[in-house]
Amino acid sequence: MRSILDGVRICLAGSLAVAPALLFAQAPPAPIRVAIVGLAHGHVEGFLAALPQHGDVKLVGIAEADTALWTKYGKKYSLPDTLFYKSMGNMIERCHPQAILVYTSIGEHRHAIEIAAQYGLAAMVEKPLTISLEDALAIRRAAREHRIQVLVNYETTWYASNKAAYDEVAERRIGEIRRMVIHDGHQGPKEIGVPPEFLSWLTDPAQNGAGALYDFGCYGADLATWMMHGETPESVTAVVNHDKPQLYPHVDDDATIVLKYPRAQAVIQPSWNWPFSRKDMEVYGATGYAITVGPDKLRLRYEHDADERTTTAPSLGGPQKSSLDYLAAVLRGQLAPKGDLTALDTNVIVMQILDAARESAREGRTIRLAKVAE
Repeated sequence: MRSILDGVRICLAGSLAVAPALLFAQAPPAPIRVAIVGLAHGHVEGFLAALPQHGDVKLVGIAEADTALWTKYGKKYSLPDTLFYKSMGNMIERCHPQAILVYTSIGEHRHAIEIAAQYGLAAMVEKPLTISLEDALAIRRAAREHRIQVLVNYETTWYASNKAAYDEVAERRIGEIRRMVIHDGHQGPKEIGVPPEFLSWLTDPAQNGAGALYDFGCYGADLATWMMHGETPESVTAVVNHDKPQLYPHVDDDATIVLKYPRAQAVIQPSWNWPFSRKDMEVYGATGYAITVGPDKLRLRYEHDADERTTTAPSLGGPQKSSLDYLAAVLRGQLAPKGDLTALDTNVIVMQILDAARESAREGRTIRLAKVAE
C-alpha cells in the first residue's frame, strides 16, 4: 500500500510541477508595439478605428510635427496627449516600438524608413512604396544593410476575391494568363472630401509622384506583379489625361498603363474620374476567366461553360486577414514576406513600373524594361 501511495504522491508532484510550464506555454504572445509616423495620410483613420478591436497590436507613440493634427485625431479617437511627439527619433527612443506605421506623404517614405532602419525597426507604409525607382532601391539597400522588414499596405491585399482569382490560375482552372485588366479609383479626392492635409500632398507631384497614375496605378502594378510571380514586364506604355484641370492643375486625374509580358498583357486603368469607387480585376486565361467583384465575389467562366457563374470567395484567415495580422506574423517570425503583395521585392518592381509609366506618359513613347539588379 505504501508503495502505491508514494507513486500517487510522485505523480501529483510531477503534475503540479508541469502545470505552470503548460500554462506559460499557452499564454498568448505580448502585443506588437507599433508607432505611427505622420498623420497627413487619411488612411490612418482606418488603423485608428480598427485598433481597439485588435489586441495583437499596441500603439505606443505618434510622431507628427503638426500639433493641429494631434488635436484632431486625439479628440476623435480618445488618444492621450502622452502618445504624441514632434520628432520621430525622440518618439522611437522614448517609446521603443517594434515597428513604425508610416502615414506621411509618399514622398517622405524613404526618409522615414531610413530613420527606422538606423534603429533596427520594421516599417509598414501605405501604398505605393515611394515616388521613384531610385528611392525604392535606396529603401532596399537600407533594409538589407540593417536587416529590417519593409512592407507596403494595399487595401486590395486583404480582398478574398483577389486570392481566389490567383488560385484559379495557380490551380490551372482558367489556364495560363493571357490578359489582365485592373480598374481602381473613385470620383476624385476632392470630390469624395478627403481632408485638406491629405489633399494638399495628393495633388503635389513632388509628394505623390503623380496623380491618379500613382495613387491608383500602384494597385494594378502590385496585383499584376503578384499574378505574374514577380516577372518584370518587357515594356510599359502609359497615357494620362487632365480631364479636370480646374481641380487638379498639377497632376493627372486619369491614366491607362499597358504592361507587355512575353505571353501576356496587363492593362491598368487608374482614375479619379470613375462615377463611383471601384477596385476590381479581370484575369483572362487560355481556358477561362475570373473577374473579381468587390472584396469577396468572383465571376467565373470556363471554356465549356454556357454561362458564367458568381461565387463567394473563401474568407482569408490567419495573417492574411488584415495588415495588422500580417505585420504581427512577420515580426514574430511566423511569416517571411517574399513575392507577395506586401513584400519589398514585389514593390521594387511596382516602382519600376510606375516610374516607367510616368516617363512614358511624359515622353509619349514605350519604355522598355530590364530586370532590376538584385
